[in-house]
Amino acid sequence: MEITPLLWGITIALIVGLLLFDYIFHVRKAHIPTIREAAIWSAVYVGIALLFGLMFFVVGDAQFAVEYYAGYLTEKALSVDNLFVFLVIMASFQVPREYQQKVLLFGITFALISRTAFILLGAAIIEAWSDVFYLFGILLLLVAGQQLKGQMTGDKEKDEADNIMVRAATKVLPAHDEYVQDRLFTRVDGRLLITPMLLVMVAIGATDLLFAFDSIPAIFGLTREPYIVFTATAFSLMGLRQLYFLIDGLLDRLVYLSYGLAAILGFIGVKLILHALHENNLPFVNDGENVPVAEVPTNISLMVIMVILTVTVLLSLYSPKGKALRALQNAERFAHRYTMLDEDADAEDRRKAEERMDRWTREAEQVAPKYRDELIEHKDRYSRIIRTAHETRLASAQAAGRQAPVSEDIVEQDGPTL
Repeated sequence: MEITPLLWGITIALIVGLLLFDYIFHVRKAHIPTIREAAIWSAVYVGIALLFGLMFFVVGDAQFAVEYYAGYLTEKALSVDNLFVFLVIMASFQVPREYQQKVLLFGITFALISRTAFILLGAAIIEAWSDVFYLFGILLLLVAGQQLKGQMTGDKEKDEADNIMVRAATKVLPAHDEYVQDRLFTRVDGRLLITPMLLVMVAIGATDLLFAFDSIPAIFGLTREPYIVFTATAFSLMGLRQLYFLIDGLLDRLVYLSYGLAAILGFIGVKLILHALHENNLPFVNDGENVPVAEVPTNISLMVIMVILTVTVLLSLYSPKGKALRALQNAERFAHRYTMLDEDADAEDRRKAEERMDRWTREAEQVAPKYRDELIEHKDRYSRIIRTAHETRLASAQAAGRQAPVSEDIVEQDGPTL
């Protein structure tokens, strides 16, 4: 398939059009997307991405199609992992939920711009110096090692809100302490101030640059065609905002995602080094001659990536640790929802809320202490929510003249174990 300037122009116009559609119709008015809205638009964007890959099959270029899907899956997985960091940043800045859409869309736009620049730079470097694949491969192996180290040592992400770009921004203009709707600037007593909304966008923009350093070498390990690198990266970012709200609460249930990504990046790193050896020009490696090593075909790479992601998700959801996290999260979620019921809620709604709360509270009480200590980040808040829900249930039962079930674990323990 010939990649023509016209094809590039049409593709860029499509990507820009999708971004403008999001800005105009989705985030112009601040609101919290419903699950239904997030699900529909997530499906639309994923559908567009998958249909785009079929274009290569239609024109008879199966190799480009396989490379595109392998790149898309890898970049999508990396993008989902990036959402964890976005979550940390927005929590650090205490971004109101109705404004998070705009922050995420800015992050996606900046990521697309920065990664496009890295793609063009990477393509130029590869054209001029093919042995750069050695560096790309080593870089990915180092990133994979860092992923594993962070998981095995329990080293959490540092406060991403405190980065050099945020500090530089606050030196240029003084910052306002509070959000002023979704404005980036405000005036107080005649002084121009930047709002936390701008600061959080700066923080996300800075982390986007860091993400590009593992994202772009990874996809260049699957295809050498800049057009496929660009489209796979762009479509992996499209719909990420809707996906955030769709799987919010499920994100941190992917407890083994970092291990899966480490495996994928390590695999691609080895693949890059094998390719570099096969086309070696370095005089100190085999006297500058090609090294006769086997290369990994892209269709095998696609299968490996799909298997790793599938195993990672299944292990995350169905392993003892994944089940423990699900029980603890649902106990907190349904206990909180129960306390927020209106006094005028009908008996059937209240009964269903009580059943869900009771079920997941019992599940949480059966979680092994080691998982409670590891998985509950804000233990005092967790205990308070569960205890408040129980007291609300008890008061409701007494008012109705019936006996409420008693959970000794919740009533007797005033500490943070639950």
